[in-house]
Amino acid sequence: MINKKLRIAVINGGESAEAEVSRSSARGVVQALRENYEHVSSMELDGKLAASLQEYAVDVVFPVLHGPPGEDGTVQGFLEILGYPYVGSDVQASAFAMDKIVSKGIFRESGLPLIKQTVVTRTEGIASAVHKIIQELGEYVVVKPARQGSALGITLVDNENQLHEGLQRAFGFDERLLVEHRMDGKEVTVGIIDTDDGCKPFPVIEITTPEGSWYDYEHRYTKGLSEHLMPANLPDNQYLRLQEIAIAAHQSLGCRDLSRADFILTGDAIEDIYLLEVNTLPGMTPTSLYPDGAAGYGLNFIELVSYLVERAASA
Repeated sequence: MINKKLRIAVINGGESAEAEVSRSSARGVVQALRENYEHVSSMELDGKLAASLQEYAVDVVFPVLHGPPGEDGTVQGFLEILGYPYVGSDVQASAFAMDKIVSKGIFRESGLPLIKQTVVTRTEGIASAVHKIIQELGEYVVVKPARQGSALGITLVDNENQLHEGLQRAFGFDERLLVEHRMDGKEVTVGIIDTDDGCKPFPVIEITTPEGSWYDYEHRYTKGLSEHLMPANLPDNQYLRLQEIAIAAHQSLGCRDLSRADFILTGDAIEDIYLLEVNTLPGMTPTSLYPDGAAGYGLNFIELVSYLVERAASA
């Protein structure tokens, strides 16, 4: 049942490295919500936000934010203090999921399949970090800032020189880095939506990019630079296992309403599945994976955003 009178604030923007992606997502969300609701306002994440929410007499908030502070629990805590219902995971789950190092620890405790990794910090120094990584993982690795999204600051490394450069680049985003053994294979993703009957998985999507490229920031948000194959052409047992792991990852972090789990597949067996990360506020742009998965599940974009708003409002 749609309550057309709900007053909805779509929070976006801010000062994160992903602010423009957030604004792009928000424009689509606002347009879709206005198909069903009379009062929908786009609000910038800035110092005037509390006053804007109060002035608009908001009933429910839809955060369309990527990266800190919108995706790491900070904004969620702000909304809880002010007493506004909101779409998406709570403070704890948001903080856990945003920190790749913390989330990997939770996934490991839950018995989910992970790539061999190590952690380095800025205080160690580049030379010491390089030595540690090569000793533990070799030179063929992926360097990731602990708390960034949209593949920002990530470097795929082939040799020691690239490792030096990748660490310097990633330390520009975060003081703690997750470094993983580099696995080549298919990139796939599974969206999750919470329902009254529990967590439900979307169809598995395989992401393809032009040869010699990967699903980096440019390929995520530039139309035509990536292709989403849905449902992914995978063996049935592997396909079902991916959906099971996505649900388990969502639940292990304590996620709410929605999430999207990303994987790498190195072969066709169940043992070839590796969980990379979980996104609690997946992208909502025209090229984004989560809306594609929702459509495959049976929810068009207008239905999806309305469902999420109604769920938050009735919580």
